[in-house]
Amino acid sequence: MAEVPAFGSRWWIVFGATLSMLVAQGPVILYTLGLFIKPLNQDFGWDRASISAAGGLAAISSAIAVPFVGWLIDRWGIRTILLPVVVLSASSIALIALTPNSVVAFMLFFAIAGFLGSGQGPLGYAKCVSAWFDDRRGLALGITMSGIGLGAALVPQYAQWLIGSFGWRTAYVGLGLLTLMIAFPAVFLFISEPINEKAADRAPTAPSAISPARLPDLEVREALAGRRFWLIAVALLLVSTVTQGMVVHTVPLLTDKGYSPETAAALMIAVGLSTMAGRLLSGYLVDRIFAPFVATFFFLLPCLGIYLLDSALSPVAGIISLGLASGTEIDMIGFLTSRYFGMKRFGQLYGYLFASFVVGSAFGPYLMGLAFERLHSYEPALWSFGVFMLLASAVILCLGPYRYPVEDKTSVNGAQPVDIPATERA
Repeated sequence: MAEVPAFGSRWWIVFGATLSMLVAQGPVILYTLGLFIKPLNQDFGWDRASISAAGGLAAISSAIAVPFVGWLIDRWGIRTILLPVVVLSASSIALIALTPNSVVAFMLFFAIAGFLGSGQGPLGYAKCVSAWFDDRRGLALGITMSGIGLGAALVPQYAQWLIGSFGWRTAYVGLGLLTLMIAFPAVFLFISEPINEKAADRAPTAPSAISPARLPDLEVREALAGRRFWLIAVALLLVSTVTQGMVVHTVPLLTDKGYSPETAAALMIAVGLSTMAGRLLSGYLVDRIFAPFVATFFFLLPCLGIYLLDSALSPVAGIISLGLASGTEIDMIGFLTSRYFGMKRFGQLYGYLFASFVVGSAFGPYLMGLAFERLHSYEPALWSFGVFMLLASAVILCLGPYRYPVEDKTSVNGAQPVDIPATERA
């Protein structure tokens, strides 16, 4: 028996999670950072590497905190943890507005925002959606994570308007308020989880509610002892280094090539929309095609995007190629975690894998900023990024078959089941 989802359909769970993902850490902190680089440079004289390093510290502090958030979610439930997390995340973002003329203080504020806002990311929402869906899990996760892409398209426009109209300090206050006003009602009204998932920790030896023949879900230590966990972690580290490094520095890269800040910010819409499209498409495909094959295709796209952006042959096409890849990696964390390790320790294992992703998110922007400051060109970092994507594609192909494939939900007479929560089906 499962708890009835909001408004009677499990798809409302997806709606609430998607809405909250509009103001996840990525769109609000990472995807807007490039817009603040030049205003901060003009006000304080800080170089691009130092400002990018602040974003890296936010990512690292988030990576440290997110496994703990995963443990809390596994232990106390998704909604119970997410509601206070949204408030903490919004407050810490607004706090950046108090930055004095000290790059160390700026980095500290970003580290605080990364740590306190670590739960306002995909982890809790991916677990919630995965718990309600098995047969269409890829599509449900793809729709949920497309909220990040839509946020990446819309939130930078909002931030650029605030910067141009009121200054960068007011912009950070506005971003904090936006997070609170969207995410808190979304979690309060729509997010819930199946009772079976809540009880899993209290009955670890109980047979599966779906099939008695199903393999028991892996404990954390069992997953960490296997090669699959580390293959996924390495692939995510490489991919996030490239995609997030490129996203943060796309605006400075374009303005260096003669685009105005407003035009460059407008072109970021293509990043958001293509990210959203990539998540929807990859989510649809992994329900039908072996997920590592899908991931390999999308992971190779930035190689084309890097060339098109660096050569200025077609910046929009380059941005779209980058966005499609960026729209795949977070979907894959949730989907691969559920298919290779099961749902029992989903929060903790997702947290560790997402930490690997976040470390790459910290390293990529810093590497881009460092290349520009030391060599006065992004090109050496861009060539390295191409190699990283080739390695990530090779690694993800080594995973092997799923440990927990989709269960056969057909009834005795072969009819397809009605649209009820996956945990209610026998």
